[in-house]
Amino acid sequence: MIELIVVLKPETTEARVQEITERLEKRGFRVHHSQGEKRTLLGVIGHPEEGLSHSLEAMAEVEKVVPISRPYKLVSREFSPENSVIELNEQLSIGGKQIVVMAGPCAVEGEEQVLESAQEVKKAGAQVLRGGAFKPRTSPYSFQGMKGEGLEMLNRAREETGMLIITEVIDPHNVDKVARYSDILQVGTRNMQNFYLLQELSRIRKPVLLKRGMSATIEEWLMAAEYLMSGGNYQVLLCERGIRTFETYTRNTLDLSAVALAKQLTHLPVVVDPSHGTGRRELISAMSKAAVAAGADGLLLEVHPRPEEAFSDGPQSLTPGDFQQLMDELKGVASSVGRSI
Repeated sequence: MIELIVVLKPETTEARVQEITERLEKRGFRVHHSQGEKRTLLGVIGHPEEGLSHSLEAMAEVEKVVPISRPYKLVSREFSPENSVIELNEQLSIGGKQIVVMAGPCAVEGEEQVLESAQEVKKAGAQVLRGGAFKPRTSPYSFQGMKGEGLEMLNRAREETGMLIITEVIDPHNVDKVARYSDILQVGTRNMQNFYLLQELSRIRKPVLLKRGMSATIEEWLMAAEYLMSGGNYQVLLCERGIRTFETYTRNTLDLSAVALAKQLTHLPVVVDPSHGTGRRELISAMSKAAVAAGADGLLLEVHPRPEEAFSDGPQSLTPGDFQQLMDELKGVASSVGRSI
């Protein structure tokens, strides 16, 4: 395989970009576009062809041709030197100055619980409601989620509060159904390398939040994101949610160095989930602040009106009061690094 970045000169017209793209596609190459403020970049992927770089550099519109050295191509900073900003709706985007907070219960347990959660987290300043309708669990005897009924409840909460919805999709056959109810589709840690699911998600045009696998290296995580982008879905959010280590005092080990490193290696927004990353309510506030300081573009937090009654993840769920206090404290941390909540 050959992988090149073709940097076009600022004055190149859209019509000429299309002509160059079509010429490359006729020669059997896959071409991906990255539009910066001043320049258009073309990612060219395909079988090696002798003299390709020289023929491209001979074009008047081409400023330079750069080989991609990373195994992940479209995810890399080489493909897009500028940060990607994912538009969630007309008022909200992630990857820019504002840090987006997604909060809500681990699982949808009932309509009253979902609506109460949505109202509480919105009042505290969250922009996106999280809630699991499908819950893949380690034990077959654990609560597995309310499935389609849960999606309906999330949809009603969206209608009543105006909040966006993020929920997990676990089955390739359910992608279209979940996409009808969700503004952001979440891929959980167990499915990070479910390549059939990733391929289905690559064809939709909605944001996908890709959680790092519990034992995945950073490169494996980014290669999973490459599956999504190679199929045409460029709306990818990376999520660090803790990895499995020898430590037993926390549920997982939250790898905040991965946040800073992912921001160097890729152009994609990075979200942090301190709830799963620690599994302990008393650690979530400190880790949320540290995530913001490390460069996170968003936070994914579990909030439940009554954590002691939660069907799942009660010990790592904030109360609405805890969440309000955290949101107030995060404003100062965000401001100190030139961001806002």
